This record gives sequence, structure tokens and C-alpha cells, in this order.
Amino acid sequence: MRLGAVLSALRPALPLLLGLSLGCSLSLLRASWSHGAAEERCLAPGPPALPARGAPPEAAEGRPAPGHEDFRPRIVPYYRDPNKPYKKVLRTRYIQTELGFHERLFVAVLTSKATLNTLAVAVNKTVAHHFPRLLYFTGLRSAKDDTYAQAEQVKALVTHLSINQDVYLGRAEEFIGGDEQARYCHGGFGYLLSRSLLLKLHPHLDSCRNEILSVRPDEWLGRCIIDFLGITCVSQLQGQHYHTYELAKNTEPEKEEEEEFQAALAVHPVSDMTMMYRLHKQFSRIQLDRAYQEIQDLQMQIRNLTALTPAGEAGVTWPVGINAPFLPKSRFEVISWDYFTEQHLFSCPDGSPKCELSGASKADVSEIIESAVEQLNRLYQPLLRFSKRQLLNGYRRFDPTRGMEYTLDLLLEAATQKGHSRVLAKRVSLVRPLSKVEIIPMPYVTEATRVQLVLPLTVQDLDFVANFLDMFAMNTLDTHDNALLTLLFIYHPYDAQRVGQVDVFAGVKAMVGELEKRYAEVKIPWISVKTEVPSQVKLMDIVSKKHPVDTLFFLASVWTEINMEFLNRCRMNTISNWQVFFPVHFQEFNPALVYRGEQTASSNTDFLRDGHFDRHSFAEACFYNSDYMTARTKLAADILDRDEVLESMEVFDVFLHYSGLHLFRAVEPGLVQKYTLRSCNPRLSEELYHRCVLSNLEGLASRSHLAMALFEQEQANST
Repeated sequence: MRLGAVLSALRPALPLLLGLSLGCSLSLLRASWSHGAAEERCLAPGPPALPARGAPPEAAEGRPAPGHEDFRPRIVPYYRDPNKPYKKVLRTRYIQTELGFHERLFVAVLTSKATLNTLAVAVNKTVAHHFPRLLYFTGLRSAKDDTYAQAEQVKALVTHLSINQDVYLGRAEEFIGGDEQARYCHGGFGYLLSRSLLLKLHPHLDSCRNEILSVRPDEWLGRCIIDFLGITCVSQLQGQHYHTYELAKNTEPEKEEEEEFQAALAVHPVSDMTMMYRLHKQFSRIQLDRAYQEIQDLQMQIRNLTALTPAGEAGVTWPVGINAPFLPKSRFEVISWDYFTEQHLFSCPDGSPKCELSGASKADVSEIIESAVEQLNRLYQPLLRFSKRQLLNGYRRFDPTRGMEYTLDLLLEAATQKGHSRVLAKRVSLVRPLSKVEIIPMPYVTEATRVQLVLPLTVQDLDFVANFLDMFAMNTLDTHDNALLTLLFIYHPYDAQRVGQVDVFAGVKAMVGELEKRYAEVKIPWISVKTEVPSQVKLMDIVSKKHPVDTLFFLASVWTEINMEFLNRCRMNTISNWQVFFPVHFQEFNPALVYRGEQTASSNTDFLRDGHFDRHSFAEACFYNSDYMTARTKLAADILDRDEVLESMEVFDVFLHYSGLHLFRAVEPGLVQKYTLRSCNPRLSEELYHRCVLSNLEGLASRSHLAMALFEQEQANST
């Protein structure tokens, strides 16, 4: 009985005891095996063994031999001389610049003053956007720029050539009365020269100028390379062919079907600009047909291979080769469809239920309908011929995994070969897939630009000024960031009359004085303005006149928490004469509704606290003074003397309607504002007042927090 009681008590712990004992046993066995293996490898006492044949002595001791580089990564310790003042290191914009990478292809075009505005322009329009670097050279002599080059084919050829060999590749021609074995590259069709060959040729250029006489520059260069380097021009190298085509007079490129023409990298001679553009159109059509054929071949291979997979033919997605549609894991991830007709869109950017279809959306709908009818005719011809009567229903949505999807209900008229016709409705599905991602070239900007903060203040903002100044001092003045602050005191006319007796901003001015005493090198100026309606545009007009044109402004609000991370993004995202930046700040929810008496989130956490990005607010902005002055001049010419129009506008509206700049509006997690119920001035325009009210309402809490608050209130009322 006693043994049974003990076993019953130990029964829950038996798996743990068995696991511990098994683990200890296996560890002992493994230790004995390792020890035995080590003993078996031991050799008899004697002189040390020699390394293997061909291995250097240092390699036997674990050290790299001379001439054998050790490619293992090494940690390079950072050292800064404490006696020297700290200086911020400015990194290069691209990592390839810092690592010393070179462009793989440099293209030089020889032109003349006579053809600089004709053929040179045509060359630039047809190939410049394909090559990373393209330069034009001109001189006193007339150079040949009557060559059309297939840029993509040239780039593909270069990628297959080894960079370690001397390359002199082009259309090989014989010298007149010269050696039969020697060849030079005909300049009219262009030629490729490697960097290694140019470096070897450079010391001999002066000798070539003095010793070689030739009327043709291409012959002179070929003779120089042959005489001093012993390298002759070739039309084939490393399995790659430099195909060319000599264009005859009165040739029509649209009718050229020869294989030699279609495979040509360069065509010469091109008589005028029109012929250059006709050649470019024809070769673009050839490349497009090849691309479509490759797509069809790949789709056929995908179908054949998918049939052998466990999913079988059911695993083939539509369209073949495009990612499958996104599958939501919850109802919150469902991508909604937007309904449209040929005249209206029922999902509008401003939130209204119906708006007119115009601009890019109208062009998109028209193009997708034409494409649908074209695909139907391609599928059913010659038996049936379809023509569009009307778009009954249209749906579209953007799937980030594949592109824009469309579903169209079309009313079509189908005509047969015998002339019979019938009206029918047909539903079609289309996909505009995401194409290759391209990097858009942008002007270069640095993080060393000084930022001028502008802070408008009203009487309602006095309770939040102290926190703003503390954050500004901690994150910019203590870190010696290149940022300045200008305060804009907005007096009500009644307060402005009593400023001699009672200054409502006296406390703020005292805090500014304390900051200037603490930081002797810092000056914080202020500007006083008297107005009943604090229009953002009118305030910026005053500030703009008091600063240089190259000033980078950051228009802030008193609830903004300034930090270095955001200021750097303000510098990088704002480009003079190119782009302005309107960040969407992160607005914290009302802590009384979110936490309901519980401990609030720590203020020093790195992650975003409970809140949302306030898309209704356009109070923060980064822009250059020169860009603002240019847009403001256009606005003044439009409104003439009607200054009351400015009360219904913000700085965002000025740039949107009166500048050709890019308006970059994006969420900014580094710009966090604590919750506060803001006062909305009823004297502002209806749109600005409505946006202010919506910002306050959506900033209370999330739907789940509001639902929980209502539930708790109902529970309290019921008891």
C-alpha cells in the first residue's frame, strides 16, 4: 500500500525524471565518443608533420600565406581623437560611390555644330534614357552622328563581355592599301573600347598624333591601336557578335523584314531626324513582338510544369505567370472593389459617394474598355466581330501583390461574317500587372541644410508652449542640430489694444529669454501679428519677407514634438524647385478613453503609442522660401486684390494650385503629437472648419475603444 501511494504521488513527475535521465545518458555517451575519436587521431611521438604538397608553411599554422588574401570579415574598431573637435561625417549618397564602383557603360557621341540641333537631338531622344552616362563631343571638324543604335541590345552585349580583356569591337574594315590581317572599326557604325585598352593606349596618343596621318578619324584610331598595342578590330568577341546594317537610300524601315536588319545593333547612315525616329519606332515594334513571343513561350512552359505539380492544372493562376490574388486572413485585410461607370466614380478621394470621372481615372477606364474589346476580337475573329455599346458596370481594385484588377460588364454588339448582329452582355476580367520597379532620378540633397522652424501661437496655445520649447531645446539645441526657431505671436485685436497693460504672451517671452540665457549662441526671434482670422497664408507672407529666399521652412504646430529624425527627413524630402513635403503626423488618442484609469504608455518608448495618423491636418509643412514666393506670386495674379480669398486657403492649397512642384504627402512616424481638443475657429472657411472638427472627432479613440467606453457607460447606467 505504501509503495502504491509513493508511485501514485510520483506519477506526474515520471516524464520529467525519464527525460532527465535519458539526456544525461546521451551526453555521457557523446563525450566518450568525442574523446575516443580524438585519441584515434593522435600520432606517435616524433617530429611535426609537414603540410600537404603545395600548401605554404603558414597555412599549416592557420595563418594566410604571402600572396593569399584572407577574405574573412574583420571588425575595424572606431577611434576618434579626443583632442580634436567632433565633426559630423557626411556619407556619400550612393554606396557604389563610397565603394568606388564604376558605371559599366559610358557612351560618347561625336557630333558637329551643323547637326547639333537635328541629328544630335534625335540621338538624345532615342537612346539617352537607356544609358547611364551619355556625353556629346564636338569640335571644328564635322563629326558623324548619323548612326542609330539599339540601346537595349548594346547594353545586353556589354553585359556578356569580360572586363578583364582588351576590347576593340565593331564593324571591321580593311585599310586601303594596308595589311590584309589588320582591321579598323568603322566609325559610322560605332565601336566598343574597354577601359583597360584605353589606359594602355593613353601613353601613346602623342606619338600617334605625330606619326600617323589619316583623313578618317576611325582609321587613325585603328592604326594607332594596331601599331602600339597590336590589337585589331573584330566583329565577334567572346561569342558575342556586333551586328550592323548599312541603310540604303530611299529605304522604308517599316517594310524591312531581313534578319540582318532585325538583328542589327547599329544602323548607318541615317539621313535626317525623321528617319531616325522611324527606325526607332520600327525597332521598338520588333522588340515588343519579341517580348510578347517570349511571354507566350514562358506561359506555355509554366502550364506544362504546373501540370506535373501536386496541385495539377488547378494550380495555374490567371493570368499565367502573374502572382495569384491576395488572400485575406481576416475581414480587416479584405481589399474592397471600387464601382465606376463611364461618367462617374463611386469611391471618391474626398470621401463623397459620387464624383465625376476625369483626368487619369477617365483615361484609365477608357483604355481598359478598349483593351477588353480588342482582346475579345482577337479571341473570336474571324467568326465574330465585337463593338462596344455601353459599359453596364465596372469594378476595380489595387492588389499590391499583382497590380490593378478590373471586372467589366459590357453591353456588346456581335456581328458575324454573314452580316447578322446581336446585342449581348458579357463579363470580362482584366489585370494591369505591376511592371518593373524603376528608380526615379531626384536632385541631390544633404542633411547639412539649416531648417527654420516657424511656430504660430494663439492665446489658446499657451498651455502647450512650455512642452514645445523643452522638446526643441532637448532635441535640437542640446544636440547642436542646424535648426533655428521663429515664434509668431497672433494677437486678437482686443488683446493687442491692452498689450501695454497686460501682454498675453509675456510668459512665453520670459521662457524664450531663459532659453537664450542657457544657450548663449542661440537667438529666438518673434514676430507679433494682429488679426481676428489667423490665415496660414497671410502669416507665411509676413515670415517669408523676413528671411532669405534659400531658407528651408518647417511650418510647425505647438503640439509637435520636434526631433532630429524628423528634421533630417524634412531636409531630405524637400528639394528646391522640385518638391515640397507635407507630413502626416501621428496623433495620440484621448488617454481617458484609451486607458480608462490604467497606466499610460511610457513616453520614452520607441514604438508608436495608441493613436492614428491625422490625414485631415495640413498644419505641418516643409518647403523652401523661393518656391513659396514663386507660387505666391502666381496666386496674387489670380486673385488680384481679393484678400478675403486667402482666409479659405492653406499653404498646401497654394502649392497644389499655383506651383508645378511635386507635393510629397506621407505618414511621418517621427512626428508625434499628444492628444488635445483643439479649438476650431468658426470664422475660417467651411472646408477648413469641417476638417478641424473631423480631426477632433477621429482623434478621440479607435472604434474598439469607443465601443468599450459605451459598453462600460451602459453597464454603469444599468446598475
